[in-house]
Amino acid sequence: MAEVFTKNMARNMYYGGGLFFFLLFLGLTVDTELSAPERDNRGAITPQVALGKKLWEENNCIGCHSLLGEGAYYAPELGNVYERFGNSTIAIKAYIRGRPKEGIPGRRSMPQFDFSEEELDALAEFLRYANGIDTANWPPNIQG
Repeated sequence: MAEVFTKNMARNMYYGGGLFFFLLFLGLTVDTELSAPERDNRGAITPQVALGKKLWEENNCIGCHSLLGEGAYYAPELGNVYERFGNSTIAIKAYIRGRPKEGIPGRRSMPQFDFSEEELDALAEFLRYANGIDTANWPPNIQG
């Protein structure tokens, strides 16, 4: 290491490192673009799923729940709730419908939104759709 670190050496490292990481970024982008269609289930979006997503947003469900890791962690992750409830939209609808009006004193609890049957069906279908997205094993456990 008797050699002196020169400006030329620093410049070569700077440009060489920049080129290396640019090519790495480009390669990862191409890999993502090629693998995304295999992981996507966009063909499964129905008007009912779209209505469920709209209800999810209008009622600020993400203010308490997370969905596929995005959102608040006040209440359970809902990306795999369909699987947790035994692959049953009926169970999801019954759970949402069964929330008490006032909540449970001293505990966090989900409010009663008084959804119609059509809205409950849409929310359950939206959660079933979200469960079908290939998330590379997220959440890491069944509890969310």
